[in-house]
Amino acid sequence: MNTINLQIDADGIAILTIDVTGRSMNVLTPEFIDELDQAIDDVARNDSVKGAVVTSGKDSFCAGADLIEVAAVLDPAGDNAVLIARSRGLQGIYRKLETCGKPFAVAINGTALGGGLELCLACHYRVAGNSAKTKLGLPEVRVGLLPGAGGTQRLPRMIGIEAALPLLLQGTHLAPEQAAELGIIDALVEPGREVEAARQWLLEHGNAEQPWDRKGFRVPGGAGLMHPKATQTQMFGVALLQKTTNHNYPAPIAIMSAVYEGSVLPIDKALEIETRHFVSLLRDPVSRNMIRTLFVNKNAADKLSRRPKDVARSKVGKLGILGAGMMGAGIAYVSARAGMQVVLLDTSKEKAEAGKDYSRKLAQKGIDRGRVTPESAAGMLESITTTDDYADLDGCELVIEAVFEDRELKAEVTAKTEGIISDDAILASNTSTLPITGLAEASRKPARFIGIHFFSPVDKMPLVEVILGQQTSDVATARSLDYIQQIRKTPIVVNDSRSFYTSRVFATFTREGMMMLAEGVKPALIENVAKYAGMPVGPLAVTDEVTLELVYEIGKQARKDLGDSYVASAADAVLDTMVEQLDRRGKRFGCGFYDYPDDGKKRLWSGLGAHFPLAAEQPTPDEVRKRLLYVQAIDAARCLEEGVLTHPADADIGSVFGWGFPAHTGGTLSFVETVGLGPFVKEADRLAEAYGPRFGVPSGLRTMAKNGETFYGRA
Repeated sequence: MNTINLQIDADGIAILTIDVTGRSMNVLTPEFIDELDQAIDDVARNDSVKGAVVTSGKDSFCAGADLIEVAAVLDPAGDNAVLIARSRGLQGIYRKLETCGKPFAVAINGTALGGGLELCLACHYRVAGNSAKTKLGLPEVRVGLLPGAGGTQRLPRMIGIEAALPLLLQGTHLAPEQAAELGIIDALVEPGREVEAARQWLLEHGNAEQPWDRKGFRVPGGAGLMHPKATQTQMFGVALLQKTTNHNYPAPIAIMSAVYEGSVLPIDKALEIETRHFVSLLRDPVSRNMIRTLFVNKNAADKLSRRPKDVARSKVGKLGILGAGMMGAGIAYVSARAGMQVVLLDTSKEKAEAGKDYSRKLAQKGIDRGRVTPESAAGMLESITTTDDYADLDGCELVIEAVFEDRELKAEVTAKTEGIISDDAILASNTSTLPITGLAEASRKPARFIGIHFFSPVDKMPLVEVILGQQTSDVATARSLDYIQQIRKTPIVVNDSRSFYTSRVFATFTREGMMMLAEGVKPALIENVAKYAGMPVGPLAVTDEVTLELVYEIGKQARKDLGDSYVASAADAVLDTMVEQLDRRGKRFGCGFYDYPDDGKKRLWSGLGAHFPLAAEQPTPDEVRKRLLYVQAIDAARCLEEGVLTHPADADIGSVFGWGFPAHTGGTLSFVETVGLGPFVKEADRLAEAYGPRFGVPSGLRTMAKNGETFYGRA
């Protein structure tokens, strides 16, 4: 066998060691599934075998299904009988394992997730090594699916519905101690002793019957709509789902249904229920969208799929940061955490030290939560040098400029930095709006100048946008991507333009919200519909967060740069009113579109109606939702057509991880594909006629719709 090594020892114990060749972690490939099926038969038919231990030949036990292969069968129009048969295949093998008459114990020597943990649940006894690196969980809900190999049925039967539902609905990862406390793990042992403990159980006990196969079995804690506790759990669960998903995500609802329907049936019938719900999710575009963007595309980006291939790999040992404000301080922290020596420079030593305080606070928080030791935190802080002297940048392989969005200031710090660093060093700007090609004019070496755009707060936001100027070299691109991988962020690569991709398209969302406010749409309707559609917060609230002042200043700079070609809108008038006339500049200043009282509960400013009177006739929630989502998707399509983007995956990753475009859509361009290019163009034309040319689709999208093409089909 190529994926399972089966050995029978002198005591009649079969050891099944999973070791999927060519993979860093074990995954449930078709070959492995076939060989597991054969191995179970071999164990069951061999009279000399008393029982079997399932373990792994790798550091981790099993990471579950290969989602790239799952994505290949995600066809909403696919044959239902074929999908059911495929889905029941692994489920049937696990069921055969637990009913074959021979006891199976599993020795979990590392992380077990998804279908890997479902294999463990099907075994009759579970031993895990007590290691901080080991995680156990059923995370399928995070990619729009449910555990389809018995997880929704075995876990509730093992630990009860009340304990199982949070794990299934949230995809929670458990440490071995937590799993043991819940009853998922039967024995915790020192790492390395897992197989020995599993063998011992087989020799001393070796029970080959699962509790749910015994006559009279009842789900712990009760089940069924007539059971008071189970009914209460269901009621609270449904209410929580409505609050957290706004019915945009079908997987949690399917999980709830599978658990409650299956828990009152015999296990074999319950598994049929699970398959029915699993296949319904496979046929839903949400699962395709989430798997493609959150897993397949993100993994490719994390592996630097856009990196120039002919440039040698590199690592940053010493990093310079210009500006110790919120962004510079965050970049310093994530870089020092990754093991770099960091020089944090500002106009005074005091300002640089204030920036380092951000790292001190995060380090202390890590100590308080037990995530880092005081020694490692101290070492990280020692690696950050604060200074106001440019000479300290000597030896930096990469310098990131994170000063205020002012072209003259950026040119000044660029000149000072290039007087110190070597000709081989890379200079990057963290600008969020100013074109890189223009900033590179202040550089003596524009080929080594690039944009590296972080998102706030840097320590939490996973995305980094790399912007290529007209003269940026492959070396600068490759080394910047290597650095982003070093700090464990996800990069997208875009070409230069004003505001690039993320800031540009995100601005369409906030501006559309302000334009609706100017039209007299109720502020609460704008904000609530945005959140119901799946955006993290409404356009007015997020403008408050980034500050109206900053958005106003960016607009002023754009007007100055573009001159007569600048197209003003009602959003500009709203900003002028809020900033110039009313001095309501955003959350940081204590007031904006919202009030921020001392009790901490923000609320929309009651004075908005006086300055932006409500219209007599209000739009429907669906109309507001379409305006907010379509305006972003249309501009993303423009970015692809203009060459700002070179691949739809960057559009989707950037929108979901950069500013929180609804994950269930898969991102801006997957949203268009889900609607269908033809229907999308037709609806956009209606919106353009009603609200203006910003809803006009680019000609390339219109042509694709006529030809029946898709973005990913072309890519």
